[in-house]
Amino acid sequence: MAATVGKSIMKGELPGGVDDKCYAEIPLHSPGIWALRDYSLFLDFNLPLILLQLAIIFLLTQALHLVLKRIRLPRFISEILAGIILGPTMLGKIPNFTENLFPQQGEIFLDILSKLGYIFFIFLSGVKMDPKLVLRCGSKAWAIGLLAVVIPMSSAASLYFGFFSKDENLHRYRQSATQSIFMTQGLIAFPVIASLLVDLKIMNSELGRLALATALISDLCSNVGLSIFSIIRIGFYTAITTIISIQSFVFLIVIVLIIVFTMRPLSLWIIKKTPEGRPVDSVYIIWIAIAVIVVDNVGLGFQYGPLVLGLTIPDGPPLGSTLVDKLETLVSGLLAPLLVTYCGIKVNMIDLYDLMFLNWVWVMVFFCLTIKYASVFLPALACKVPPKDAAALSFIMSTQGVIQMSFHFTNKFTQTYDRETFSMLIASVFLIASLSHLCVGSLYDQTRIYAGYQKRDIQHASRNSELRLLSCAHRFDDVVAVRKLLDVSFPCKESPLSVYVLHLVELAGRASPVLIDHQFGQKNISGISRSQKIVEVLLSFENQCLGSASTHFFTSMSLPRFMHHDVCSLALDKLASMIILPFHRKWNHQGKIILDSSKLRTMNNNVLEMAPCSVGILIDRQKIRRLENESGHESSVYKVAVVFMGGSDDREALAYARRMPRSPELQLTVVRFVSWDVDVRENQWDAVLDAEMLKEIRLLGQHQDNILYREERVKDGAQTTFIIHAMEEAFDLILVGRRHRKDLQQLLGLNEWNDFPELGPVGDILAAADINSPVSVLVVQQQIVKNK
Repeated sequence: MAATVGKSIMKGELPGGVDDKCYAEIPLHSPGIWALRDYSLFLDFNLPLILLQLAIIFLLTQALHLVLKRIRLPRFISEILAGIILGPTMLGKIPNFTENLFPQQGEIFLDILSKLGYIFFIFLSGVKMDPKLVLRCGSKAWAIGLLAVVIPMSSAASLYFGFFSKDENLHRYRQSATQSIFMTQGLIAFPVIASLLVDLKIMNSELGRLALATALISDLCSNVGLSIFSIIRIGFYTAITTIISIQSFVFLIVIVLIIVFTMRPLSLWIIKKTPEGRPVDSVYIIWIAIAVIVVDNVGLGFQYGPLVLGLTIPDGPPLGSTLVDKLETLVSGLLAPLLVTYCGIKVNMIDLYDLMFLNWVWVMVFFCLTIKYASVFLPALACKVPPKDAAALSFIMSTQGVIQMSFHFTNKFTQTYDRETFSMLIASVFLIASLSHLCVGSLYDQTRIYAGYQKRDIQHASRNSELRLLSCAHRFDDVVAVRKLLDVSFPCKESPLSVYVLHLVELAGRASPVLIDHQFGQKNISGISRSQKIVEVLLSFENQCLGSASTHFFTSMSLPRFMHHDVCSLALDKLASMIILPFHRKWNHQGKIILDSSKLRTMNNNVLEMAPCSVGILIDRQKIRRLENESGHESSVYKVAVVFMGGSDDREALAYARRMPRSPELQLTVVRFVSWDVDVRENQWDAVLDAEMLKEIRLLGQHQDNILYREERVKDGAQTTFIIHAMEEAFDLILVGRRHRKDLQQLLGLNEWNDFPELGPVGDILAAADINSPVSVLVVQQQIVKNK
């Protein structure tokens, strides 16, 4: 028997004495296909109808995606295309197809589900983003982001008021449609751009982060500007409307502040209540989901309220990642695509009548797209972004997606657009999104996902600026070695040190990787954290430095083949100047090798290739030193040497070393290896930079007794090796550059015998297994800067 789920009020009288009202039965649930005499009546019940609609939509979408993903088109394109196929453009032309499968009286259910999915999609987009990105993005993102809004908006306004508003042949009904088209085309949607970056897997790249920061600024400025413009336009007419507009603006600000100052502390409280490494309790997830629905009804609108709420929740583990894990499949896989397909079903590309205005629609779309592209590309070039990346950034910022479709759908619902205009605009979203994905995918080099075009190294940073280091640790011994390196870095108030320590743990017993930020104060499962000993060592260093150094702790549980992504992503996020990696070999007290890990060596090689900053590989032999300490042969002065032969890596090693001699308990010796013969093949610019750095070191040595400079003249690699081996007994730490010219006379014959190419010829000498002296070595590679 059909269930009664609704009522309609009608004149009349029902049995039982109820006057002037009657209840109409709305068929919801079918008694079953076998209980019906006429199988065609099965679709008269709403629940079977909506289930059949969902099944057809998702089967068709999945089938299209299996084909289109081979040409690098996202699922969003398949969702639009599925709607167009099911609509009056194609299958809707079949007699009774639309009337039976998508009847008008059943559209309310698709409409509700699609809007609910869109609300949670916007919320999850906010959860995945870091709003603090705006504060760290710098002038480049601000310049590009502001111009990407100001230029298209002003150009569109000039064209509208200069031409369309004065066109007497344009019907008044078309005036509001034209204005809405210009406003929507100028919109830069942050969630749409974030989705594109996720689809292309370039979210954590330099280009991706610049695009995110720029999009966030553009989205913020455009929405604030449009809101202020709307309030001014409403309040311009009378004093009453002026008061109403001011009250609306104040109410908007108050609602945003309430959301921020309520949800942010609540989110941090939930994180503290969550054991380390565990997902957030489901009760909290349910309450947050309820808050999303409530926020949608407080006056911010379904396009902005959930986004503000999502931005207040800390991204990443544990709360942000748990929300995404719990809701992503249902929202992105089931509900959110309904809005896209539902809009596609409303598209009719066959029955077109006002072709003159439709041509103008395409002219307006092309005009806005061209202006938007130029307003991103030219400022990006002016900000010294490489041309290929500037072109890719322009396509990213010009893309369109579900946000634009929601605006078009709203305008159709309010009858600002007619069916023909709506169809053309949805088609334009389809074409622009496809073009953006294809062009960005072909322009951006995936192998350089973390490579930067901003200088993030030690050489080009001011000596008195904060030095940011990311140290990686697999074992407790790695942190002990880094602790000594940090001690000799001698942080002070004038030149502070910020250390980010990433404990890398091989993933076991879990299906997904985890990144734990210990600054959030998460509780530990067992009471003793895997990283607790590491935390204690670094905290003692921070306390020793009395405010001149800060430490930050992270634990990453991941598969070994993906660990380099965690390292490079964190270095890019924290703007580190150098990544310090432990060497894959370890020695015991007797100088014998106790660990030789091929997995760690592979990870180090991957980081060297992909790092967004400089990299140092630390070869630690401190355990041998402990044996000597017991014999009483320890010197009170820590001796550091730099092997200098020229080139960017040697300059980076020297730039790090020159920060160390602030302590009188440290002695720095710079040994420059010079060829007997004049090197006519030497790069002149490199020679100038080398000479400038060495000149500075010599001047410092004239004023500081603990800085020494000397030159060694050699004929070939054999003489160089002899001198370097002699240095092993004289120094506690030696810094060397990784890369040198292959035809360098000082290294003649050494490049052919490298056991560890990742260390370079000099580092390979100092990593030999037969060295029993307690010398540690830091092999330095300067940041690889993208220049094309």
